[in-house]
Amino acid sequence: MPRTIRGRLVAGLLALLVVTFAGVGLAVTTALQHYLTSQLDQRLTDTGGRYAASLEHGGPVGGPHSDTRAQSPGTFGARLLNGRVTNAGVVDGDADDEAVPDGTVPSDTDDAVTLTERDRRALARLPVGGAPESVRLSALGPYRMRAITGQDGDVLVTGLPLRQVHETEHKVVALELASFVIALGVTAVAGALWVRVSLRPLSHIVGTAERISALPLAEGEVVLADRVPDADPRTETGRVALALNRMLGHVENALAQRHASENRLRAFAADAGHELRTPLATIRGHAELALRHPAGTPDGVHRSLQRIDAESVRMGAIVEDLLLLARLDAGRPLAREAVDLTHIALDSAHDARAAAPDHHWRLELPPEPVVVTGDEHRLRQVVTNLLSNAHRHTPAGTTVTLHVEEHLISVSDDGPGVPPALAPHVFERFVRGDASRSRTSGGTGLGLAIVEAITTAHGGTVTLAPRPGGGTTVTVTLP
Repeated sequence: MPRTIRGRLVAGLLALLVVTFAGVGLAVTTALQHYLTSQLDQRLTDTGGRYAASLEHGGPVGGPHSDTRAQSPGTFGARLLNGRVTNAGVVDGDADDEAVPDGTVPSDTDDAVTLTERDRRALARLPVGGAPESVRLSALGPYRMRAITGQDGDVLVTGLPLRQVHETEHKVVALELASFVIALGVTAVAGALWVRVSLRPLSHIVGTAERISALPLAEGEVVLADRVPDADPRTETGRVALALNRMLGHVENALAQRHASENRLRAFAADAGHELRTPLATIRGHAELALRHPAGTPDGVHRSLQRIDAESVRMGAIVEDLLLLARLDAGRPLAREAVDLTHIALDSAHDARAAAPDHHWRLELPPEPVVVTGDEHRLRQVVTNLLSNAHRHTPAGTTVTLHVEEHLISVSDDGPGVPPALAPHVFERFVRGDASRSRTSGGTGLGLAIVEAITTAHGGTVTLAPRPGGGTTVTVTLP
């Protein structure tokens, strides 16, 4: 069964035509057979038993009971007495048709008819004076036969061959089949063209939907300029096209509102970051100044100043991260220079060992330097964030492996892994691995978001996958 609507419509049309043609052909053939058989029966009735009567006494042609010259070739005659065939013959068109006693061999050997025992029983079963019936003789084939009462209490059987009737039927059936095959072929071509034209609006709908589905609707400004043309509300496909056009209008409006909202949020983050820079710098400066002259400062106040200084440093890092994301969202170009990833990996691993000595750090580097084109400062930030994220969210004693190969950086650990519910969202902003963890000890939830933003800005991809046996692997692929 075809899968497309066009194929199913054409197949259904052809199936209906086959059923219709078969019904018409059967009806015509049956009617023709009935008509020709009726004509043959009428000839039998009109002929009566003249040829069979010529066999009644076995006399010569031209005798008192002979009438063979008036019979058409192929006419069969037989005489039965007490249910037994005594004479039988067939007109072959010669002038010497003559039957001999016992119904087997006329005087002219061309008139000979060999009757089997089954033929004799079939002739004996014919109803005397009834309607004609069809009988198949072994030597002559199918016949239409009628039995009447003879002058001497015998039964006279006359038959006409059904060969011409069957030949006519076969010719008509052959003509019907040829006509039906030609009609089906023409209908298939014309139907396919007509269905194609009729479904053209549906093809427009499919094309529009495919073009819309190929657009990046998840982020950025999206313009849905495509609409289904020629939407006629009087047709089913036209109503579907109008509904799709209305839906596309609603989607375009929603995407525009979403994009405007994202732009406002990004502008707010950028403006807030810039505005916070100055007061944060002032707070940190005053805290550092106070800590440089601790004389006369109570211990409690001294500890508070230390906390103010630490939190101002942390808040400054958050502001810098927000400003970086805002710049990346705005599409500001990054530096394009040759960057040695192996050198970045060596420095980052050394820093990680110093920052988290309770972890086991492994470094896997290729024998030759791996050089890519990009922004060295930002790529260094990617590796630093990955290592920091690994040690921040794994217990002491965890082994963290930094692997570098051509166009690829991966950080793996054998820690507890990322919860399955959290895995699809780890690269989103402000997503934290432990929602109950205090903000003091936890991260900001921007580390992996910055990794994803910097990688995307370089034209690369970043993925997170669980390791067999436990742990996590984050892979950065660069072009």
